[in-house]
Amino acid sequence: MPMAFVLLNTEIGAERDVLKALKSVEGVQEVFNLMGVYDIIAHIKADTMDKLTSIVNEELRISKVHSKLTVVCCAENEPEQIEKRMFATA
Repeated sequence: MPMAFVLLNTEIGAERDVLKALKSVEGVQEVFNLMGVYDIIAHIKADTMDKLTSIVNEELRISKVHSKLTVVCCAENEPEQIEKRMFATA
């Protein structure tokens, strides 16, 4: 099952609103406030890589988020499959 962790930077004081919005997104398993460079981390799971990509790129478009960094996690046998999909030519 594909999963990712998404680190988000928010507007100052918007963390609570962004946390609430993230919790309503399908696939978001957990969200946490952070202290440091990023304000929030979200743990996301999906049935397919396409669905995970859709969640990260479309459904996580939340107002008051300035930027995000996505780290996709894969099982030992998955990196080659993901690489092929990411760099496939049309």
